[in-house]
Amino acid sequence: MKKEKQCVLRDGPCTDCGECDMCDLNPLKVCDNCGKCINFEDVASIKVELKTKNK
Repeated sequence: MKKEKQCVLRDGPCTDCGECDMCDLNPLKVCDNCGKCINFEDVASIKVELKTKNK
């Protein structure tokens, strides 16, 4: 049995309307992943330090 694809914008099944492929800044344009809609001030960063055991 194939699992039904869910809509990412609304509750319920995907209807293949294509609305989720549209640009958030210009709804007449298909998203090209330019990143201009991302607010980088909200992005957190994590510093990772790797420690190794001396043998």
